Amino acid sequence: MKSPKVCITSLEFPPDVGGVGESVARITQLLQDVGYEVHVAVFHSKQRKAEGYHRSACNTTEQEGIFVHRLEPASRSNDAIVQDHRSEVYFQLKQLHRAHQFDLFHAFFINETGFLTTLLAKEEGIPIINSVRGSDLHKHIFSPKQFSQITWTLESSDWVTFVSRDLQKRGQVMVPSLSFKSTAFLNSIQPVDFSNLPQPKLANQLKGLVVGSVGRFRDKKGLEYLLDACSDLALQIPLTLLLVGDFAERERLYWEAAIEASGMAERTVLTGMIPREEGLAYLAYVDVYAIPSLHDGCPNALLEAMLSGKAIVGSSVDAIGEILEEGKNGLVVPPGNSTALKAALLTLASSFELRNAFGKAAQDTVYQKLSPAVEKANWARVYQKVLMDIPALAIAV
Repeated sequence: MKSPKVCITSLEFPPDVGGVGESVARITQLLQDVGYEVHVAVFHSKQRKAEGYHRSACNTTEQEGIFVHRLEPASRSNDAIVQDHRSEVYFQLKQLHRAHQFDLFHAFFINETGFLTTLLAKEEGIPIINSVRGSDLHKHIFSPKQFSQITWTLESSDWVTFVSRDLQKRGQVMVPSLSFKSTAFLNSIQPVDFSNLPQPKLANQLKGLVVGSVGRFRDKKGLEYLLDACSDLALQIPLTLLLVGDFAERERLYWEAAIEASGMAERTVLTGMIPREEGLAYLAYVDVYAIPSLHDGCPNALLEAMLSGKAIVGSSVDAIGEILEEGKNGLVVPPGNSTALKAALLTLASSFELRNAFGKAAQDTVYQKLSPAVEKANWARVYQKVLMDIPALAIAV
């Protein structure tokens, strides 16, 4: 029997750096294991200024059995026009479908990727799944130019998946019919061997209690509140704030000024963008992992910290608040509350035994509830329902 052909569309895919790309790569392997022939069409969200002119191209490679098609629209002018760029990406995606005759489309991230893919799927009579990842419903819906496009995409989907119940609730408020054609389930993470990682370059700069956080630090990460909490806590105990990653470039000056104003400049270590393996190596030096996000989907960085056995303080938003259980596998604080965040950090700083207990419980949570086998079963069920055109009933996961 011929394997069904699936085309996943994404703004990134490894070796591109980004959480969505990592998730798509993981999910493609899960789908391949279930028996699907998986193709990924990759295109970027912004037309970059041309470095010379060129006609459109599609660069296809095979990565671990997955067919990866990188769509490159033509560059005919240095004055990029968004609708021209997106129209050409749409045409390239349509050409890809004509060549391969996909049985199902699946878009990650609603605005742009989801819209273009859903438009093509509907015109071609092909089932379409859209996956909400976080910022698409937390941020982009507040753009008047994007709101109607996002709601149309959600309404037109055959199924929509969410990485948290908070996101699903918002989606259902915007489009009530999603109550009958959507699922919320968490990301998973593959086991990691932490025993043979290289010593990170800045390890000798970490002094006292090390409060760590990982990511691309921007507005949604709640870094102001972490700076407030650490600044107050540093008056009581020696500590270092370790930021594994870098600032979003457009916000760099703001965050540099915020660190200086907080008095934490001499106590903060920023690694810059580094390979994942080096980022994982820093977790061995972290005493307390903090993820005080204002909203954040289901961040891979949280799952990695749990896998490494860290004591975690997280905000009660999205999947963070669903995964962490207060007093069982971590401490949970309201978003945007520096006082509560400081109190939680101090609680963990004061007890090595409590940090160990929460770290072990976090590991157990990952192995039992966030394993690839659990996520594979969830995706297999969604794909089967959509491909078999079973009447949409909300899936209880």
